[in-house]
Amino acid sequence: MNSFFEQGPIRPPSEAQSLLVRVTRNCPWNRCAFCHTYRNTKFELRSVEEVKKDIRAAREIADEMRVLSWKLGEGGKVGNATVNRIFNEGEFYGDHFRSVAAWLYYGGESVFLQDANSLILKTDDLVEILNFIREKFPHVNRITSYCRSKTAAKKSVEEFKRLREAGLSRIHVGMETGYDPLLAFIRKGVTAEEQIEGGKRIVASGISLSEYVMPGLGGTRWSKEHALETARVLNRINPDFIRLRSLQVRKGTDLYEKMNEGTFEPLGEEDVVREIRVFIETLDEINSTVVSDHILNLLEEVEGKLPEDKEKMLGIIDRYLALPDEERFVFRLGRRKGIYRKLDDLADRGIYVRLQPLVAKYLSSDPAQMDRDLDRMRQSFI
Repeated sequence: MNSFFEQGPIRPPSEAQSLLVRVTRNCPWNRCAFCHTYRNTKFELRSVEEVKKDIRAAREIADEMRVLSWKLGEGGKVGNATVNRIFNEGEFYGDHFRSVAAWLYYGGESVFLQDANSLILKTDDLVEILNFIREKFPHVNRITSYCRSKTAAKKSVEEFKRLREAGLSRIHVGMETGYDPLLAFIRKGVTAEEQIEGGKRIVASGISLSEYVMPGLGGTRWSKEHALETARVLNRINPDFIRLRSLQVRKGTDLYEKMNEGTFEPLGEEDVVREIRVFIETLDEINSTVVSDHILNLLEEVEGKLPEDKEKMLGIIDRYLALPDEERFVFRLGRRKGIYRKLDDLADRGIYVRLQPLVAKYLSSDPAQMDRDLDRMRQSFI
């Protein structure tokens, strides 16, 4: 039970079933005004040998787990009995064992390279690491990583093609916005043109590209410009995925300080929905898939393939905005309590009659208090 490997703090929601391999520690930029994840940390490149040692450790744990599976009558497959043993004997099995157990339970086919910008490694080193992952885990068919647009703009298409051939299948990029004044305001350290250049190079290599957009990031000052210019940048890139991550200003970030100073005024939750409508309406002549896979997004069901699902997505937004005030409040409360996931859930009268009195109390006394309480609920999601 001496096998151990490092794991970083975060990964995209879509990589929940991936094995986490830490290639770098923390973030090389670490100045974005909205981000708290790597605050007060030092960025470090891990050596190829160090990463390989972790991969070997994960392989050893996987082998031990399969032996345990045979003892528990699961024939080498990590099923319920094996997972329950690993998770219920916390003193004997550490977090790294639980991570591998969960990974194998869900098929053990995907790997995510951590931390915030693993593509900053030399291409030769990354190729060596990718090849080693596939050597130790031949069943892996998907390897993904975060990458900054600035870094992507500095790598050639040929380098990205080498990474694809070595097994890198998808790159996640935190675009946030395509509006240059806002990029400067949040200290993103990149321009819209660099985002376009980096994105186009990834697309040209054949690696799947997932771009993350942050609705609400422009606040009341730049909401329209943020929506329009971000869509226009994405129109030039045509990524495989556009993932919505609505802004929640977190305590301890520079953006929170700007909010308290009065230099940033956040949008209300329904204004964010209106901004998303402008954004989707401006997406044009691309074949991206819009994904809303995060609890911070009020309307999780606003997703689909462009161009064919564009009107459907706009229709969902329009349907929500056309609801009576009370129903919109009920939906917001139900969504933040984790009860509602789509507008059709409002038809469940049992849930509705439980939430409606709470909403009526807010509306009759102080509607702004509901906004403050919902904001506190959203804080718990991050």
